[in-house]
Amino acid sequence: MATQNVKLPDVGEGVTEGELVRWLVKPGDTVKADQPVVELMTDKATVEVPTPYPGIVKELKFKEGDVIPIETVILILETAGESAKATPASASPPPPQTKPAPPAGATTIATAPTPSGNGMDVYPPVANANVLATPATRRLARESGVDLNQIAGSGLAGRVTRDDVIGAKGPGSTSNSPAAKAPMLQVPKPGFVSSPGAAEERVALRGVRKKIAENMQMAKHVIPHFTLVEEACVDELVKVRTQAKAAAEKYGVKITYLPFVIKALIATAREFTMFNASMDDQAGEVVYKKYFNVAFAADTPNGLMVPVIKNADFKTILQISKEIQQLAGKAREGKLALDDMKGATITVTNIGSVGGLYATPIINHPEVAILGMYKIYDKPVWTGQEFKRAQYMNFSITCDHRLIDGAVAANFMKAFVARIENPSQLMLDMI
Repeated sequence: MATQNVKLPDVGEGVTEGELVRWLVKPGDTVKADQPVVELMTDKATVEVPTPYPGIVKELKFKEGDVIPIETVILILETAGESAKATPASASPPPPQTKPAPPAGATTIATAPTPSGNGMDVYPPVANANVLATPATRRLARESGVDLNQIAGSGLAGRVTRDDVIGAKGPGSTSNSPAAKAPMLQVPKPGFVSSPGAAEERVALRGVRKKIAENMQMAKHVIPHFTLVEEACVDELVKVRTQAKAAAEKYGVKITYLPFVIKALIATAREFTMFNASMDDQAGEVVYKKYFNVAFAADTPNGLMVPVIKNADFKTILQISKEIQQLAGKAREGKLALDDMKGATITVTNIGSVGGLYATPIINHPEVAILGMYKIYDKPVWTGQEFKRAQYMNFSITCDHRLIDGAVAANFMKAFVARIENPSQLMLDMI
């Protein structure tokens, strides 16, 4: 019998490590090729990682809760001799569980003596976990024999770009390209000194919480935020939603206010196209989107997740409601796929389901705006003869001031509120 090391594959999307949630096999189990063996929580989603080899599980190298870098051996299999010599493709993000083999003619990774002269090692070495680079850039570096650990990235937050790799001289060298000489974005990382005898507990910042922290810090550091708050009378919207709720229950769908807000947001963004855009900071360009993929913030036990409703402008209130239900359920269970959280053009955060009059949400970079919706409250309104009870809801729009000015944001909110206050106009916008 031969043995075969099974490594944690590169699952893409810039993921560099994952937290081991649970093993799906135990020593002595017989596994088939492409059978899931471990459940892993990355900073993007929870995924099941398959083994590319068949065999009998000999040893598990990590325990639940461990954080494992990619390309690290996670288990050892006993295999039937010759079958172990075939080199299968690395695994890629689910649902496809294996990555296609490199195209014909691709440069292979060479082996070279280590600097210390102690035998042979793989070159280029695997990038450290703190190296920021996309999967495509990582592959280019491997095929070009470039050590990502030695490159000063010119992208946002020090991200290594394709140009940085191309401009690198070769193994062990740093890039001399103009892009690589650009100032690297430095985000301060202040420490904390505990008081002697203080009752404290230190817990490693990792997984989803770590990624949220990094993204929020980067977004606040890069984007000049400003927030505008407006109130809307939602008496008519409450009536329409009540009627729709009763009808939707026949289909097993729960209708909230969120799908109405999404439809109003899309219709308004069609008028103000800069709100459905992204900033390409590396190219110095604004990317105006001709499609509407609306993300919504979902609070989960593992932290804030932001699933995306794709092509929301082509979907009805009922369809959007059903998709919100499904995605929110997957988020709470930790079952969101990577594709469920990709491609957003603008985001809505519904804090009103919990409470609060207004807040100042942080933009989901590289988007340029995020809409906040808050709780419904009663307000006395003077009719000219008497006070009457009316229902109001506050909305906020947080914008990237590099692209959106205050007056534009005010006009956007004026048009948005008009739709929310007049559901009949909103229905016309849906046609």
